[in-house]
This record gives sequence, structure tokens and C-alpha cells, in this order.
Amino acid sequence: MICSVKQSVSPTINGSDLFLRKKPYPARPVLQLVPALRKPERLGLVSVSRPLHVNSVEKLSFGSVRYREDRIKCEAYEAADQSKPVESAETKSEAARKLKIGIYFATWWALNVVFNIYNKKVLNAFPYPWLTSTLSLACGSLMMLISWVTRIAEAPKTDFEFWKTLFPVAVAHTIGHVAATVSMSKVAVSFTHIIKSGEPAFSVLVSRFLLGESFPVPVYLSLIPIIGGCALSAATELNFNMTGFMGAMISNLAFVFRNIFSKKGMKGKSVSGMNYYACLSMMSLLILTPFAIAVEGPQMWAAGWQTAISQIGPHFIWWVAAQSVFYHLYNQVSYMSLDQISPLTFSIGNTMKRISVIVSSIIIFKTPVQPINALGAAIAILGTFLYSQAKQ
Repeated sequence: MICSVKQSVSPTINGSDLFLRKKPYPARPVLQLVPALRKPERLGLVSVSRPLHVNSVEKLSFGSVRYREDRIKCEAYEAADQSKPVESAETKSEAARKLKIGIYFATWWALNVVFNIYNKKVLNAFPYPWLTSTLSLACGSLMMLISWVTRIAEAPKTDFEFWKTLFPVAVAHTIGHVAATVSMSKVAVSFTHIIKSGEPAFSVLVSRFLLGESFPVPVYLSLIPIIGGCALSAATELNFNMTGFMGAMISNLAFVFRNIFSKKGMKGKSVSGMNYYACLSMMSLLILTPFAIAVEGPQMWAAGWQTAISQIGPHFIWWVAAQSVFYHLYNQVSYMSLDQISPLTFSIGNTMKRISVIVSSIIIFKTPVQPINALGAAIAILGTFLYSQAKQ
């Protein structure tokens, strides 16, 4: 350790003399020397003209008082360490954000898989998709009303203009929801979701021919595997049903218009994703209820309910409640995730969601699948992924 120390009562003394030999003059208290090292303006005691570098000395002894090396090192590197907490906080914040998105995706996929399983069980025993769709919306609306009244969630601040712009979105959402439920009541869950993976093709065609939007060439090329895969899967489906096929197609078209209306009408609206979907469910419920009564009616529902209870037992009530609750939860989480991620990431997550639903439904319901049918599904899903990449 090398340093030079100046004192007013003696010539310059080398730092080694301070530690390696005894001083003939009286020792000064350390508490007087240490402040002088930090404040060089106090020239009456000590003046340090060059930086003091401590490498191997563990303890410094002055009289009866001992100072450890880490005290000195803390002073020497204090300024350099001030940036470390900031960098660490930013790293932790980014890691927390990625963890939050991962939890959103995992929850979204899991809730969607559970909903599709219980929804199919209910429709197998109770083939009334209009009432099933109505119960799903009613359950979600009730859950959100309770959360607003009890202040579990903050109620949105809306006006007449908000509900006016929400109305076409709710109409499209209602049609898409009912059409998808009708499809699943007629065909396998996996087949419905294979056809619904063709939604990007409808989005491009509607945007191009009705709205006049243009897209890059890779976007148009990505539609080839989407359309071809869906066609191959439909042609080789063992339990093909035209009503089920058309229900999935209508659902695709309706959800495309829902997204278009939502983008146009909700610009500048300060409503969270959770509350936005809650308002959407309530308006869709008001739209759907009279149509459900007209198409199916209480008499058919009562007869079908008694038949389902006699065949399944009390478990059927749990199935209905579960499919209604999980329908709202998975949609709510998907809208909440839109507040945290980009549309591209959401599109990729939606593609992966369909894969998880298709695979799980085939395993649980033991759906027979031909190799050519599985190939068509894989091609369609691959096309959907390529579409999401081409649009970025």
C-alpha cells in the first residue's frame, strides 16, 4: 500500500512508515484521522494527495482501535456501486413482466381447455346450444356485477357513446359465440377448432375487399396453408357434419367483424380489458336472450333438462356451472392479456391455445383421427403461425 501523508509538524512521511515502524511522536486517535481522509479540506490533520489503494491489508491497527478492510473498501467504491441497485431493479422489473405474461398465457390456455371439455360434455347430454350460450354470458355478467358491487374490481366509467360503439361489437360477438357453440354440438371439439384456425383467412379477405386494406405478399402466401389445411381436414373428417362445419365458418366471420368494430369504436376509450369484456358480455346477453327463447324455448329446455338429469345425475348441474364460469374466465383473461402484450404476441398465443385444445380434446374424448386428417390440422395451424409472423 502506497500513500503520501502531509502533516504540518513534520516532513513528508511514506505510508510504509505508518505501518512498519513505531512512531516516536504520540499517536493520534483514529477517529480524527478517518474524517480527514474523507474531507481533504481539513489540512490541519492529514492531506491525501494521491488515491489510497488497499489490496491485502485486512486490519489496520492504530493504538487500541482496529478497522477492518471492508470499511475502507466501502468508502472507495461507494460511488461506483450506486448504479448497481438501479440496474438490478430494471432487470427484476423485466423478469417480473415476462413472468406475468407467462402466467397470463398458461392461465388462458388452461381455462380454455377446461371450458371446451365441460362445454362438450354439456352439449352431448343437453343439445341446446342457444341456451348453453345464454347461460355462459349470464354467468359472466353476474360475476362481474357482484365484483363491482363488492368493489373487488373497479366499475368502469361509461357513457352513452361507449355503449353505442359497443353495440355492433356485441352483435358480432353474440353471433360468433352462438355459431361456435352450435358447431361443437354437432361435431368434435377438435374439428371445430381446426376450422376456426382459418380465421386469419377471413380477416384478410374482409379487410381487403370490404375495407380496401392491402397486405404484404407474405401475408397472402400464408393463407395458402391455412385454407389448404382446413380443406384437407374437413374432407377427411370421419364425423363430418355440415351444420357443424358452417357454424365454425360463421363464427370465424363474426369474430373478424367483432375485431374490426372493436378497433374502430374503442379508440381513445379508457376501459380496462377486464371491464370491456364484462360490458360486452352484458350487452350480448341482452341481444341473445330473446333469440334463444324464440329458437328453442322453455318447453324444449325443460324436457331436455329432465332427460340430462336422469341420464347423468346431479353431476350435470356441475357441468353446466363449470362451462359457464370457465367460459367467462378464459375470455376475461384473454382480454386482460391484451393490456400487457402486443397483438402479434397475442396472435401467436391464440395459435398455441388452439393446439392445446385440439390435442387435449382428442385425448379426453378419444376422438378417432386419421393421419391425413392430422396432417391437414398441422398444415392449417402452421399457416396460422406464418400469418402472425408475416403481419408483424
